[in-house]
Amino acid sequence: MSFKKILIAADESVFAARAADAGLELARQLGAEVAFVNVVDPAMARVAADTGILHEHWQAMAQRDAKDLLHALAARAAATPPALEFVVTGKPAAMIVEAAKNWPADLIVMGTHGRNVVSNILLGSVAQGVLRHAPCPVMVLRAQK
Repeated sequence: MSFKKILIAADESVFAARAADAGLELARQLGAEVAFVNVVDPAMARVAADTGILHEHWQAMAQRDAKDLLHALAARAAATPPALEFVVTGKPAAMIVEAAKNWPADLIVMGTHGRNVVSNILLGSVAQGVLRHAPCPVMVLRAQK
């Protein structure tokens, strides 16, 4: 199996940072293209509304923050060709899978919180959703303790 296009799911967590480092290193070793995806989850706008932030204002801030994050990661990649950056809005697992299909990726690299089974049943897991529906292999990394 050959990995020529690696999609790295990124957010501002330490879990995603470790996954980004691992994905970039793997891409360097394999000479693979890299793309980063960040998903702006509209469900988070409800939390912002509770604090008095207007939905449109929150959405604009979230989009800007996502673009800044991906731009910084792409700069770290120093890849040739340059890493692509996808900022999408929707349910995180579904949108990561969609990005992998549309690009099309040979591998998805992402981080996970590593919650226990009960937490995953109650809270769900983006990593589990991606694993179930991904069109390609998925590398899931936990943050180092």
